[in-house]
Amino acid sequence: YFNGVDVEEDKPRGICHWQEAAMKGHVISRHSLGIIEFNNGNHELAVEHWMISAKMGYERSLNGMKYMFKEGHATKEQYA
Repeated sequence: YFNGVDVEEDKPRGICHWQEAAMKGHVISRHSLGIIEFNNGNHELAVEHWMISAKMGYERSLNGMKYMFKEGHATKEQYA
């Protein structure tokens, strides 16, 4: 729903689905929530989402954390 692929675009509904999936352990949904928060300027919450998905082994989240650390939005403890 978020991107409107094969359905009418409905960003709030798409985010809701990602939240539900993330709570059930879906790593890409968790990463996607981090992207949304990053794009909205909520770096602290983006870091939290990416920390969770990075710990689940998702490399793109680890790269996101690396970027956040370089930009000063994540601490060394969070990145390590």
